[in-house]
Amino acid sequence: MDAWHEVDDHIVQNRIIHGLQAIRRARECGIPSALDEFAERYRWLRENRPEDFTVGPESYWTGFYS
Repeated sequence: MDAWHEVDDHIVQNRIIHGLQAIRRARECGIPSALDEFAERYRWLRENRPEDFTVGPESYWTGFYS
């Protein structure tokens, strides 16, 4: 996907809604598919770029309800 750079920036900066919107635009998909893809990319980034995140894994999803 060409939008990975944008999506990754949103993910590591804890901008979940913006990341989901970027995935939906790029993939032309619905919210459930975007959530699945976001979660998969989040796990990949946590493993491969943990130092880039602005918040720790224990508080990343605080306040986000899907």
